[in-house]
Parts: sequence; structure tokens; C-alpha cells
Amino acid sequence: MDRLMTTPPLIALPLRLGVNIDHVATLRNARGGPLPDPIRAARLAIEAGADGVTAHLREDRRHIRDEDIARLKAEIDRPLNLEMAATEEMVEIAVRTRPHAACLVPERREERTTEGGIDIVGQHNRLAPVVARLSAAGIRVSMFIAAEPRQIEAAAHIKAPVVELHTGAWCDALAANDSTAADVEWTRIVEGARLAASLGLEVHAGHGLDYTTAETIAALPQVVELNIGHFLVGEAVFAGLSTAIAAMRTAMDRGRARAASRQMREG
Repeated sequence: MDRLMTTPPLIALPLRLGVNIDHVATLRNARGGPLPDPIRAARLAIEAGADGVTAHLREDRRHIRDEDIARLKAEIDRPLNLEMAATEEMVEIAVRTRPHAACLVPERREERTTEGGIDIVGQHNRLAPVVARLSAAGIRVSMFIAAEPRQIEAAAHIKAPVVELHTGAWCDALAANDSTAADVEWTRIVEGARLAASLGLEVHAGHGLDYTTAETIAALPQVVELNIGHFLVGEAVFAGLSTAIAAMRTAMDRGRARAASRQMREG
């Protein structure tokens, strides 16, 4: 019993999974019309084990639309995480809609997906009022950033309670079989997660994760939530969305359990 009591709570608690439904909306918009319905996908995700739903309302509305956000807020019974640019239009929508969380991301019209973390250091004076306004509306603010010490420290300075570490460079290096680059990026993520937690920030991670990388990162006790979308929607083409999400949940739980077992042996 004493040994169990000494286990840090983060390693023992289940790791939350947020499912991003953007690319269900991308598929719908490619044809026009109402199908496939991203809100149906959100419901299926929750039934399959997702703890929340993420949707990115872009300025050009290329996938998720305003009516999707309104329906998600009204029709799902799990937290809604609204990914958004730090613009006046998006802040007004968030304050009016009141999602559970808002993740601030960089956004360029020509990018296919979010290509990097937001630069809090360089945009401090613009971002701090946005964080304050969203927080005042009761919205938990997350900053999507690279795992760089100065960005993590800047997130704490502007009083954002959550950081989501960008895992894309690590995943890309693994996919390219570049072990040297992958090791460098993994070290940054590990050290970044530790620093963020030491500053009192809640740590999330996401971008490019698949079953294998999600299982690996689940072993980091500081990380309490993964947000995954594109991979799951792609897997759904072959296996079905519910099956893909259940498999992701299993991979995450497996990584978390292995880390807990290791800690018990070392403790």
C-alpha cells in the first residue's frame, strides 16, 4: 500500500484523448452537401472512448464551419476544444459559444495544416490580452507551441493554463527513419514536458501522432492529454472510426501502464 501511495498521480491516471474531427468536415466539403456529418463523427468518437472533441474553425472555413461549432456545443456531452487563430473574429466566436477550451494556433491561408507552434515570445503583447479575455469568459486556454523552453516560459508568463506540445517534427523524423533527428526532437519533448509541469502548466501533446508514437508519448507522466485527428480519420477509411479510436485508446493505455509498471519497479 505504501508503495502505491508514493506513485505520482499523473502516471496513474488515464491519459485523455481528444479526437479532432476537422478532416471529416474536409471530406464533406470536398463534395458539398451535409455528408459525412462531423457531429456524427464526434458522437461516434465519444462512444468509442474519446474524452473530448477538437475542431479548428479556420478563418477561411475550409473544413469546420460556424454551424458545426454551434452544433458541437449543443449536441455533444463531452468537452469541446476549439482550435483557433488569435484574431478578433475568433475570440468573439469563442466568447459567444463558450467551448470548454480554446487552443490558440498559428494560421496561414496557404498552409495545408498547422505547420508549427505559435510564437508567444514574439507575439506576447498581442496574445496576452487574448488569453485574458478568453479566461475571463471561463474558457480554458491552451497554447500550441514547439517544445522550446522560451515558449513554454512565455506561456506561463501570459497565464495560459495549458500548453500543447507540437509533436510533428518528432513524428516526421520517425517516418523518415531519421533516428538522429528523432532522438533530438524526442529529447526536446521530454524536457519540455518536464519544464512545463514544473511551471504549473497542464501539458498536452499532438500533431502527426499514430498508434506507435501515441503509445510512446503516453509514457510521459507530465502529458495528460493527446489530441489526434488526421491519422484516426485516415484509419477510419479502412477500419471504421470507432475501431480506430478504440485501438488508439488501447495504445495510449498500454504506454501509460508500462510507464507505471516501470516506476513501481524503480520505486
